[in-house]
Amino acid sequence: MTFSLQIAGKSDVGCVRSNNEDNFGYDARHGIFVVCDGMGGQAAGEVASKMGVDALLAFFRDIAEKKAPPIKAFDGVSERANALGSAIMLANASVYKASHGGEREHAGMGSTVAAALIEGNFLAIGHVGDSRVYLIRDGAVHFMTNDHSLVMEQVRRGLMTQQEAERSEVQNIILRALGSEETVEPELEDMVLAPGDTILLASDGLTKHVRDGNMLHLLKSNPDLDQACDAMIAAAKEHGGDDNITCLLIRVSKLPWYKRLFGKGNRKWQNSI
Repeated sequence: MTFSLQIAGKSDVGCVRSNNEDNFGYDARHGIFVVCDGMGGQAAGEVASKMGVDALLAFFRDIAEKKAPPIKAFDGVSERANALGSAIMLANASVYKASHGGEREHAGMGSTVAAALIEGNFLAIGHVGDSRVYLIRDGAVHFMTNDHSLVMEQVRRGLMTQQEAERSEVQNIILRALGSEETVEPELEDMVLAPGDTILLASDGLTKHVRDGNMLHLLKSNPDLDQACDAMIAAAKEHGGDDNITCLLIRVSKLPWYKRLFGKGNRKWQNSI
């Protein structure tokens, strides 16, 4: 089955920060969607997050032109997810090289990444850090990623409750990020999409303030995705907006019959090996 995609994305500096270290980007031709949340002194976080987004988009453009490097094999996932994992590792190498390249303003910079790759009715998800991917399906919100953060690791080990994690003063401690180490292990997942699905990629400036029930309410009351992005950002700001806020929404619809008939669907997967 071939789908059409509605896409909207927005980023906001929030109510407290003076600069926006979030970045997002997408290339619908190649089915790649990315949100990155940077970290580092001065403007280094902005640099790291932009490098992360640019590296992922470039990787899939290079695949289409058969210029990409060989794809690494990860256990138990599809070729799509392998490609997404390889792109994340390449982005990590770029950020790591820049952060250790001797320029003081870039020293120690890093970034989270949350990415979705769509081919036909298949979705691959890859992430590092605490930016998240959600699936909204049949009136329910499904959390598709596991935060690589200190508090969520403690929740997974039973050392802290979810409620305690949400109130913790160390929520911002990330255990895995682009550029922190010479290599990084992305978390990857595959799934099959259905008509009516909505995918949300977001930085933690949104997700720590807008809970599942509110997400559903805002999406139902704002069927236009641009307006839904505005509403989610406004809701995060109403709760303090103490971080940069980024929201990228993708709605999946069945392709009209005449476009299916004349072959106007998504691109076919191209192997770069």
